Amino acid sequence: MSNIKRILVPVDGSVSSAKAVEQATYLAGQCGAALDFLYVASDINKDIPSNLVFDEIWKKLPEGQAAEKHVESGNVAKAIVRIAASAKDDLIIMGSRGLGIFRGALIGSVSQKVMEESPIPVMVVK
Repeated sequence: MSNIKRILVPVDGSVSSAKAVEQATYLAGQCGAALDFLYVASDINKDIPSNLVFDEIWKKLPEGQAAEKHVESGNVAKAIVRIAASAKDDLIIMGSRGLGIFRGALIGSVSQKVMEESPIPVMVVK
């Protein structure tokens, strides 16, 4: 785990993404890694401003935890993979499902797409 220096955590205000934040924060503390939080604006989360999501996260971050905020729009999975590359992240930790409408699936369509397209490891938190 010592080679994990940066972790990307896509967030959307869902319970699933909150669980991913918890896991990523714990792992970052164990590894000494920095955290990149990514909010991708879309039709699904248009009623939840990014600043509200980030404010809740920042309230819970341990003191001294290095973290950055990123805001993108467009295709969520592509934005996640793109930001992971540009931020030089070593790992993506994301929730199994976001705010989408497909509740019956074992894994969300965005999580599935990111796992298929990401060149770095992806941890999906249930």
